[in-house]
Amino acid sequence: MTRVAAIDCGTNSIRLLIADVDGNGSSSTLTDVVREMRVVRLGQGVDATGELAQEALDRTFAATSDYAELIREHGAGKVRFVATSATRDARNRKVFVDGIREILGVEPEVITGDEEAALSFAGASSVLPSRGAAPVLVVDLGGGSTEFVLGDASGVIAAKSVDVGCVRMTERHLRNDPPSAEQIAAAEADVDAAISEAGQAVPLDRTTAVVGVAGSVTTITAHALRLPEYSPGAIHGAELPLGTFGEACTDLLEMSKADRAGLPYMHPGRVDVIGAGGLVWRRVLGRLAEVTEGRITSAVASEHDILDGIALSIRS
Repeated sequence: MTRVAAIDCGTNSIRLLIADVDGNGSSSTLTDVVREMRVVRLGQGVDATGELAQEALDRTFAATSDYAELIREHGAGKVRFVATSATRDARNRKVFVDGIREILGVEPEVITGDEEAALSFAGASSVLPSRGAAPVLVVDLGGGSTEFVLGDASGVIAAKSVDVGCVRMTERHLRNDPPSAEQIAAAEADVDAAISEAGQAVPLDRTTAVVGVAGSVTTITAHALRLPEYSPGAIHGAELPLGTFGEACTDLLEMSKADRAGLPYMHPGRVDVIGAGGLVWRRVLGRLAEVTEGRITSAVASEHDILDGIALSIRS
């Protein structure tokens, strides 16, 4: 058994998983020791400026320092730090890379969209029942990008990362509180174009089941279930009709920020961007219903995602 530490640094949040890994390869299992999440909004303004803002870097470096202490405290022997959409897009990513290296003592990896997709699939599929040769679509709805990954028991069949996410769509389009019909229409046009782009690389019509991962999807699921608090145990593995997800997405999109903030399962760092997350998830599920000619009638939420995939990828 090996104790490892995985860090996923996305556009909205930075997350840490310290876990014990048992086994090798596809048979590996994870036992959580520490699982933490901080909303640092590293991607603040990147869509408009092309650069990481200093205050966003400061927030991310502070969280990384805390994580470094936890890694030392719990004796993780191997560490992998992965950065995704916001860092990929930023001209000044070297400042970020140098800062993380100095704090953590490991080289942070700015991975490609395809690498992100593969890690997301590995993390989600590690804890879901095997469907054998039946292709499953994992949708990782992040802050800056969304990954579409079709795979089966043998691994990834096809994957595509597209530049739509809850932070990017909020900053680009959904500026009013709540957003106007015109803003929503503009965001939907961007999302629909991105789904079409993904469909050029990923045969979405082969999908037999859909799994949504990351904070937007799990928060939407909590809203659909009307949970009294955020409960990973209640959210993970929840399978809901597409219509139920759609209603929850529309509700969150049309709410004011004040109303969202009052929801008992809403993380403060998601209040301003969850409406855009709902818009993306609603459009994705609607398109899947179309291309599968109604065969897809439900979707599953998973609490396990790229973070688990990163941990499983660490070799002793």
